Amino acid sequence: MLKVGVLGAGHLGKIHLRLLNQSQKYELVGFYDPNSENADKVAHEFGYQKFDTISSLIAAVDVVDIVTPTLSHYDCAIEVINAGKHLFIEKPIANTLAEAEEIMLLAKQQNVKGQVGHVERFNPAFTATKNKIENPMFIETHRLAEFNPRGTDVPVVLDLMIHDIDVILSVVKSKVQNIYASGVSVISDTPDIANARIEFENGCVANLTASRISMKNMRKSRFFQKDAYISVDFLDKVCEVVKMKDAPEVPGDFDMILQNAEGIKKQIYFDNPDVEANNAILDELETFADAINNDTTPVVTLEDGTEALRVAHRIIECFKS
Repeated sequence: MLKVGVLGAGHLGKIHLRLLNQSQKYELVGFYDPNSENADKVAHEFGYQKFDTISSLIAAVDVVDIVTPTLSHYDCAIEVINAGKHLFIEKPIANTLAEAEEIMLLAKQQNVKGQVGHVERFNPAFTATKNKIENPMFIETHRLAEFNPRGTDVPVVLDLMIHDIDVILSVVKSKVQNIYASGVSVISDTPDIANARIEFENGCVANLTASRISMKNMRKSRFFQKDAYISVDFLDKVCEVVKMKDAPEVPGDFDMILQNAEGIKKQIYFDNPDVEANNAILDELETFADAINNDTTPVVTLEDGTEALRVAHRIIECFKS
């Protein structure tokens, strides 16, 4: 079992601690949190070992799970990598693109593995459909959340939209060509609601909307491709796959048939896959353990996290123009 330690024992950090403690692939050694009052409370309440310094925790483990505020990701990651330890780092990988690129480069030099916590890649509704998403040409995403002060230290693009950016980049096998975007600050100092249009070299267009001031929560993506429409609800963990094929010469009574102006007939049918319940955070942590043990590529690489951040910052730059 891999010895693992957690940096940061806030809301998400406590979830990671609990899951790592349950995992059969890790041995949870302990955690470090700079807030001594919170650290004492977590240690007392859950019985996890508290470390007094980052360096002492790093020295005691094989893998470090960085669940600190985004602004501290870079400093933590550099210290972990320089110690030769593998790192799991929550999204976004870093605050700036330069920081992300340095993390990525240093990890290569030190020959350590890294994975970024883009948890929606492990959402069961997405994993059930991702193999059916083939060359999508139009994508529409809505990620809306009720206001929560936690996370408002960064723009909504880095807080929420980056989930959808990563998912889109994972299924569109083409380079980004153009980006158009607008954002509005309503409650925070940074944009709380944003819309972006990403155009890819292969002609695919993605339209993304993210808000953290909505009246209700929504996390839906729709993928349109030749002869298929795929809907993924990341919140309710359900999906729908609607496909078309050439209509039979003699349709059945209940067959859904469409005919275009040229007289071509298509049959509409549903190809909904089974969605198997899972804990996405546990899955992402355990697949990282597998990547380390088997010396394979992590599901969400540091390069993936950097590319998602690159696109996110290009979107944010559009707000300034």
